[in-house]
Amino acid sequence: MHVIIWAYEVSDSQRACFEEAYGAKGDWAELFRRADGYLGTELLRDDQDPSRYFTIDRWRKEADRERFMSDWGAAYRDLDKQCEAFTTGETLVGIFFVNATGGLGQEA
Repeated sequence: MHVIIWAYEVSDSQRACFEEAYGAKGDWAELFRRADGYLGTELLRDDQDPSRYFTIDRWRKEADRERFMSDWGAAYRDLDKQCEAFTTGETLVGIFFVNATGGLGQEA
């Protein structure tokens, strides 16, 4: 499984809009669902710092996400631009691989 984790800083006034757009049924997940291999998105809010959020996007394989970006890159960039107002900061935490047993290894 191919996993991408992002960290966000969100102002109090934008939390509801951010949670709606970035949640498991939000605009981002809706866009990703257009692609084969998308497995889901999880949205987390930090208990100690409610302005800090993380998203975890799961894809079957890296190639699935690459194909999505090739097919839907313009829509991705448009949505990213629309959602800029919701955040005061955005950081790619990392891109990870998890094998079928939940451990590390080579992608099939």
